[in-house]
Amino acid sequence: MNNVAYKVREQDQQQQQTVRQVVRKTKRKITVGEKIVYSGFVALMLFGSVQIISNQSSLYSISEEVQSLDGKIDKQEAKNNELKLQVTELSAYDRIWTKAKELGLKLNENNVKVVND
Repeated sequence: MNNVAYKVREQDQQQQQTVRQVVRKTKRKITVGEKIVYSGFVALMLFGSVQIISNQSSLYSISEEVQSLDGKIDKQEAKNNELKLQVTELSAYDRIWTKAKELGLKLNENNVKVVND
């Protein structure tokens, strides 16, 4: 019986050792390869973040330039419209006729020729 009790006791100890070994295997350290992979992933994420922020910054500055150019275009169009209006006012028939009279020109109906478009 002593032998059987000894064997049971020995088996219990072996089971406890295997349990201890399993517990040791569950405590896992990060390997060098995993550290390299993780640090590479973090570096890629940082690089991507910097790129996105950089692109957004350049888009913002370009958008600002476009808006300022649109403002300049609007001002120039307003000037052009004013000048067209002045041309229309200055080329009116009555105004030209009064200017011609001031300069001493006379209307000779014999020299007038009608041109059709």
